[in-house]
Amino acid sequence: MDLETGIDRNQVKKESWRTILTLAYQSLGVVYGDLSISPLYVYKSTFAEDIEHSETNEEIFGVLSFVFWTLTLVPLLKYVFIVLRADDNGEGGTFALYSLLCRHARVSSLPNSQSADEELTDYKKERDTRSLKPNSGFGSGLKSTLEKHRVLQRCLLVLALIGTCMVIGDGVLTPAISVFSAVSGLEFSMSEKHHKYVELPIACIVLIGLFALQHYGTHRVGFLFAPIVLAWLLCISVIGLYNILHFNPTVYKALSPYYMYKFLKKTQKGGWMSLGGILLCITGSEAMFADLGHFSQLSIQIAFTSLVYPALVLAYMGQAAYISTHYTKGGNSDIGFYISVPEKVRWPVLVIAVLAAVVGSQAIITGTFSIIKQCSALDCFPRVKIVHTSSKIHGQIYIPEINWILMLLCLAVTIGFRDTKRMGNASGFAVISVMLVTTCLMSLVIVLCWHRSIFFAICFVFFFGTIEALYFSASLVKFHQGAWVPVALALCFFFVMYVWHYGTVRKYEFEVQNKVSINWLLSLGPSLGIVRVRGIGLVHTELVSGIPAIFSHFVTNLPAFHQVLVFLCIKSVPVPHVRPEERFLVGQIGPREYRLYRCIVRYGYRDVHKDDMEFENDLVCSIAEFLRSGSSPDCNILSEDSGKEDDKMTVVGTRSTHADGIQLSEDSVEMTAEITTLGQKEIRSPSPPVRQREIRSPPMPQRRKKVRFIVPESPKIQTGAREELQELMEAREAGIAYIVGNTYMNAKQGSSWMKRFAINYGYEFLRRNSRTASYALNIPHASTLEVGMIYHV
Repeated sequence: MDLETGIDRNQVKKESWRTILTLAYQSLGVVYGDLSISPLYVYKSTFAEDIEHSETNEEIFGVLSFVFWTLTLVPLLKYVFIVLRADDNGEGGTFALYSLLCRHARVSSLPNSQSADEELTDYKKERDTRSLKPNSGFGSGLKSTLEKHRVLQRCLLVLALIGTCMVIGDGVLTPAISVFSAVSGLEFSMSEKHHKYVELPIACIVLIGLFALQHYGTHRVGFLFAPIVLAWLLCISVIGLYNILHFNPTVYKALSPYYMYKFLKKTQKGGWMSLGGILLCITGSEAMFADLGHFSQLSIQIAFTSLVYPALVLAYMGQAAYISTHYTKGGNSDIGFYISVPEKVRWPVLVIAVLAAVVGSQAIITGTFSIIKQCSALDCFPRVKIVHTSSKIHGQIYIPEINWILMLLCLAVTIGFRDTKRMGNASGFAVISVMLVTTCLMSLVIVLCWHRSIFFAICFVFFFGTIEALYFSASLVKFHQGAWVPVALALCFFFVMYVWHYGTVRKYEFEVQNKVSINWLLSLGPSLGIVRVRGIGLVHTELVSGIPAIFSHFVTNLPAFHQVLVFLCIKSVPVPHVRPEERFLVGQIGPREYRLYRCIVRYGYRDVHKDDMEFENDLVCSIAEFLRSGSSPDCNILSEDSGKEDDKMTVVGTRSTHADGIQLSEDSVEMTAEITTLGQKEIRSPSPPVRQREIRSPPMPQRRKKVRFIVPESPKIQTGAREELQELMEAREAGIAYIVGNTYMNAKQGSSWMKRFAINYGYEFLRRNSRTASYALNIPHASTLEVGMIYHV
């Protein structure tokens, strides 16, 4: 994958059937690891306490019927055939749905959104003919209502954050229950006395090893993931088919929905409460949508319908066939996965099960890293260190802080519960909560993004919402038996995410309210004796228009700035990827002779930021290309904040996207700057007159960097643009200085206690303990100037 373009396997997913089948095979190890290991603990959790298996087999057949229809309706019908179509330009997950809604209804939680962002190629899926249809009357009314009422926008954000927090909670619970259930097979290979002391330590060692290996990246061992899951699926299929043929060939009759009615009629309240265990059969279904960005819709659909779904059905039928003929009066001790495995192959199956549990855990851990990166990019999570473990495979990242937090929480859950029943209650509640959030967001997508009738949205919510509400109620009843864990985890993460987002928005609103006009800046020359020093000054700001208060604070106390000044805003937009040709928005502030520019660098929430040297060169080239194209009548200019500021922004791509444009050449020789036009040297023009005094450093005898702009012959650039290019080269030779704000926030006097607590304690604590601003470049310390300022919001 090209890290700059963000192009991954989605770009080749439609090339051939061979490519599709290869992606389908690879998806087994990434998408279906969690879902495929659910037979380890579904029956054991279901029959743990609420119901007992009787001689009539009505209970086991009823559970099998519930499992079959739950697998059919939720993963197969809902996710494979409906939800997968709601991708955000190839990306999936809770935030992908939220991103779609933000763009179509203009309810973005990002405060620095611009009208220019709506011109991005990937902002709307124009390739989908449904997006070309006009909104229905209800859809238009719903859209306008969402855009007018901030309360509804906050409710939508809260709903998306709740779903995200539950996914993070699932990242804690899934490794615990998967590994513990796989290791529990040791009870059939040793005495109960020894098994009790061996099971927990082994599970903890496996979990520690799993999290300790995360920093290597899954690409180093990822080639083993798909074969392991494939071997596991074939293993449970063969064992299931053997048990069906050998013990109870008529078990297929239990697939009838009639057995669900008989089950609930006989077990009543106990059967309803046992639905929390049945729910575990669809654990991992959300991964099909969340990991869509790594594969294609068709590859995921083929893998599930042709292999995963039949294997799971055979596995559950085989367990039911075995249990139905091995009834033991007075208990459920003989109900589980390993008891149905033939004794001769129990050890090999145990090894494959542990490996499959590790793969399933790896998938949810990687998914947790990805979703936290998305939240951080959209200002909904504190800044954390993000390490890209692979330069070829997009999306494989490692977040050290989150990794060790997940490990500690996972070990705490494993040691605290020590049984699959309470772990299952906790995991089931997290899973069904995420699915309910997806159902709610999908109903809005159907109306606002797909422009379908409200009738379809109501049918979708009513049908799938009723099923999920039934399971949710059964899980909620077991709140005190383990379901409180995901709630507690979600509340902690939700508090962190919402406080960080609230503080970020308040900070931006303060900067907008306290920004200064360009006239103020231009009038500083004669009043304060502003001097211009050599080089390029990059002023980092969150503002997309106006002069930030942090710069006015700086220049008032130190009346000097560089000969070329660039107000740099690095922002995220609610799309997965921004194309390189649309990366930069460049504009000029004030008269030409002042050499003041604004550069907005746009990244999607799945984009990879480049390193410092490449970014610096791209930035300088984008400004140079803006200066050159300023004389061209057909340049792409967008009006920004018309009526507020006389800025005009031009869309400029990176160097790689305009090979026929200006290119940058740097040499380490003792020469002066020059412009080269296809090998023809231009005569150096004198610097334009400015009102400020300019301090130039004396010539250095040693060798220094020589910068050249290679400019195409056509179109011819004007004299003024050539002079600006000349001065830009001189400034680039002198070096780049970075002016970064180091701001503190305090709530104003008279604010409510909630606001004071959120700003003074919550946000400031998170800011002090989070990473510094992760710009698209690693700012060199020797060239950095931090300006401190207190914001009273």
